[in-house]
Amino acid sequence: MEFDRTTVPAPGRAGDASTRARVVRSILENGPSTAATLAAGLDLTPAAVRRHLDHLLGEGVVESREPRTGAQRGRGRPARVFALTESGRDQFDQHYDDLAAQALRYLAETGGDEAVQEFARRRAAFIERDYRVVAREQPHLTPAEALARVFTAEGYAANVRELPVAAAVDQLCQQHCPVAHVAHEFPQLCEAETEAISHVLGTHVQRLATIAHGDGVCTTCIPKSKEG
Repeated sequence: MEFDRTTVPAPGRAGDASTRARVVRSILENGPSTAATLAAGLDLTPAAVRRHLDHLLGEGVVESREPRTGAQRGRGRPARVFALTESGRDQFDQHYDDLAAQALRYLAETGGDEAVQEFARRRAAFIERDYRVVAREQPHLTPAEALARVFTAEGYAANVRELPVAAAVDQLCQQHCPVAHVAHEFPQLCEAETEAISHVLGTHVQRLATIAHGDGVCTTCIPKSKEG
């Protein structure tokens, strides 16, 4: 089974497949979500969302997880969250992985590691180029928020995780990585992105997790500006 950015082919009525596509896209863009959160965001009933989640669980597209430690939900057992499986992620933007990996292997064989690093840096050039445009046109955004816009435009489904006001950093979270499988073999791609973020902000940033190395979300800590 394969689906692209907008559709999830599945048995049953076309309307069901379309709704399941919306459920999957919401999880991709917003990260692991409860059935209630999905229902509210998609304007569906909780019962309808659970029916679609049951189907997606059966297809192996999503998996059910315990909520994060410390999640608050009042009395009773915390609601489970639903996340995309590796198989579910594979259906997004992975059509050219084999070709890209082969090309980079050839580049490494003929030009060495420096050639791969230079390619990775050139690919990451969109970060500095687009960040300056977004920051100039939307000055009210924090650096992390501006970067989230930049990465989302490139297919990373990025957002900024809310942290306590007193926290010294913002967390830039990429719920999807269009080059995750290739980056697993060639971590230079991730390293170049981190280097570009650090360069454009003029400060050290730290990658805490990457999808390419098996984490559910790519997470980068970005120091808050002294002004805010």
